[in-house]
Amino acid sequence: MKKPPAKPAKTRTRAARSDKPGKLRIIAGSWRGRAIEVSPGNLVRPTAERVREALFNRLAHAFTGEGFRINGARVVDVFAGTGALGLEALSRGAAHAIFLDRNPAAIEMIKRNVATFKAEDRATVMNANGAHLPRAAVACDLAFLDPPYGEGLVAPALRGLALQGWLKPGALVAVETDESEEAPEAAGFVLIDRRTYGRGAVSILRFTG
Repeated sequence: MKKPPAKPAKTRTRAARSDKPGKLRIIAGSWRGRAIEVSPGNLVRPTAERVREALFNRLAHAFTGEGFRINGARVVDVFAGTGALGLEALSRGAAHAIFLDRNPAAIEMIKRNVATFKAEDRATVMNANGAHLPRAAVACDLAFLDPPYGEGLVAPALRGLALQGWLKPGALVAVETDESEEAPEAAGFVLIDRRTYGRGAVSILRFTG
């Protein structure tokens, strides 16, 4: 009797790459519902809409008693990718957003997204390595850190924000990591909030200066 043919081993494959860019949408504010261009394939991993919504709800309501307001804030979006976090902040009234990324294709995509919203006068797009930040021209009220998971980039980015003058005393930093990673720690920062959303976790730290 012949043995039945062995079943092929299961392999993990990447999702098929789309020929067209994907889309995210702005959750709230003056640009609510409008689309953000997302690169096809695996160039960036944008923060999921539900995570972005939950994060901005926390930022809008949880820290107002301590003087934080998105409206009028100056924001830096480190490891910006599509620029979704900085654009969401601008939609909700932030005065200015600085987008930092070191991938030329991501930089061009952010510039297109900024142009789509006609926000060039409220946005600065810079080619910069989030783990080796340059000196800031002006300190910010809020920073977003959304680096690739598991590459050890959060700690050097926090050090750079602190040492290179990117943050005002009392500024908030929202950090997205894999939920299995420890909450970020760095000199000059205090963890004030941490929530998990599926595989990801968002920690909010306050810069003590």
